[in-house]
Amino acid sequence: MPSTIRSRKNLIFVLIIVFALLLAAAIRVGYIQLVKGDEYKDRALSQQTTDTTVEAERGIIYDSNGEKLAQSVKCYDIYVYPAEIGKYDTKKERQKLINTTAKKLAAALDKDPEKVKEQINKESGQITFAKGLTREEANKVRELGLTGVSISPSTKREYPNGTLAANVMGMVNSENTGQSGLELEYNNYLSGISGRIVNYTDTNGEELSYSPENERYYEAENGCDITTTIDLVIQSYTESAIQKVQQKTKSDRVFAVVMEVETGNILAMAQTPTFDPNNPYLPAAESEKEKFRNMSQQEQSDYLSRMWRNPIICDVYEPGSVFKLLTTSIALEEGVATMKSNYNCNGYRVVAGETIHCWNEGGHGAETLTEAVGNSCNPVMMGLALDTGIDKYYEHLDTFGITGTTGIDFPAEGTALLQDKEAAGSVGLATIGFGQGVAVTPIQLVTAISSLGNDGKLMKPHLVKSITDKKTGEIIEIKPEVVRKTVSKETADNMCDIMEYVVAEGGGGTASVKGYKVGGKTGTANKAVKGGYSDYTYSSCLGMAPMSDPKLTVLVIADSPKGVHFGSVTAGPAVSEILGKSLKYLNIKPDNEENKNEGEKVAVPDVVGQSAEDAIGILAGAELGYDMNKNDEDDFVVVKQYPAAGSTVKKGTKVFLYREGGQ
Repeated sequence: MPSTIRSRKNLIFVLIIVFALLLAAAIRVGYIQLVKGDEYKDRALSQQTTDTTVEAERGIIYDSNGEKLAQSVKCYDIYVYPAEIGKYDTKKERQKLINTTAKKLAAALDKDPEKVKEQINKESGQITFAKGLTREEANKVRELGLTGVSISPSTKREYPNGTLAANVMGMVNSENTGQSGLELEYNNYLSGISGRIVNYTDTNGEELSYSPENERYYEAENGCDITTTIDLVIQSYTESAIQKVQQKTKSDRVFAVVMEVETGNILAMAQTPTFDPNNPYLPAAESEKEKFRNMSQQEQSDYLSRMWRNPIICDVYEPGSVFKLLTTSIALEEGVATMKSNYNCNGYRVVAGETIHCWNEGGHGAETLTEAVGNSCNPVMMGLALDTGIDKYYEHLDTFGITGTTGIDFPAEGTALLQDKEAAGSVGLATIGFGQGVAVTPIQLVTAISSLGNDGKLMKPHLVKSITDKKTGEIIEIKPEVVRKTVSKETADNMCDIMEYVVAEGGGGTASVKGYKVGGKTGTANKAVKGGYSDYTYSSCLGMAPMSDPKLTVLVIADSPKGVHFGSVTAGPAVSEILGKSLKYLNIKPDNEENKNEGEKVAVPDVVGQSAEDAIGILAGAELGYDMNKNDEDDFVVVKQYPAAGSTVKKGTKVFLYREGGQ
């Protein structure tokens, strides 16, 4: 009997435990369903959900005439899932299958089998094996039928013109995101908004038979198209011209910009060396590729940064004598000089007890304001700046946009290097007057001087003129914008006359164009290095035409040309070529119809007493060549010429220039 009672007690005890466990389970289930139900539902959905991004198509970049500069094209990406390769096989069989997969992939895509094997041997959920493949390449992989290898359609950026305007277009990274140039500046417009496809799958990746209510397809919004101000034809003219400068002068770099005077639109912007945005991680020139491969990793990184950079907008340089156009404009506007002013240059000027020489230490003698600009006379320019006064002078530099930025639609615009007024003093002001001790970006300089051909109206430079939303058809137009007035129309007109004189009779003759009145100025400035100046130069030439109604401004700069480095020799001919071809292409009427019956002989101008740089320009304006001793690479004063001034010779005849002590 006692044993029966004990058994019943044990049974009751067991039942109590069972009921307690059931109660606990019921409470737990209730807790999970009622309290944590939403959380676990979300977890389940997240495990069953595959969220696939639908890439938006990046917008097209056009030139001003509708030619494609950049576009997105269909391509294919290859992904490898190592865990899926032989996942149900033994370790030995799985390794064998991985080796076979590596060998087949390598053969299909012309890759190193050992490197491929190493890449897919990793224990990783997903490996991006290859991107941007063509349909033919993708089909080769598809035909292999490999387990754990997936082919996904994608897009990649293509630049149909290769290196043309590369530093303006910039480039994108592997994710089709803008990294430089207009691709970066307008990335938010070009990139669009990616879409999504949400699928629900089981643990084997198979799609579930039911479709939850919140399953969605979110359509991608493609990027906007942009139309640039770049004219592909003028861009081609410009790139061809500076390539000739590069080859002839062996310069470290050559860059050029063409601006439409009345609108501020940039019609061309080019540089050497450049790159191919279709393959941006190698130099475009074959001669540079081997050098690049032999560089250290840091050297390669520095090389690529320079190659991708746009020096016209991002870098500064000392403009030298070209800056004298601004000094003269300021003096005329302030009334410290007039077109009737006369000067006498004795070869130097004493400023605050310091003697500062003219390039012509013998002096230019008596000269008008126009002749002083044509002669690039430093003492006259020093006097103009000093008579204006540092406060007024700097105020005008601000008006010309030299103390700030132009606001051009391009990333990382540089700013001028200008001495503080307090630190500059009278000596600093005097040297800035003739273009030394001040460094500007090329875009600042060409924008400022273009205002002189636009009745004194300073335009905001632009590289894009419209943005088009492909979905709605809405077009955002970027219209020409007048920033402010730099000088009066009278001063602007006077400066146009002076610039025209410089090309017609002064040292800018190499920029002349038959049939057109061209204005401009050359400049040669030693490069600043560690607080001093090196023997290397920035040699430049600015040209504007036609001066009867200015339409185009062209600036060409040669960085560290070898041999003869005068701006009239290095950059002037390129300005002439770009202007000549562009004016005809744009159907801009010549100022003077060419007389094809005109005689082939011309009178030799008098260049004795001129600098060699200016003499070369004057001779070029008369359609004559020049010659001098091979060792005469530095500028000098011409003391003798042959043939003599006034001689009648055939066009193209070379006039020999002699320096003091020369043979």
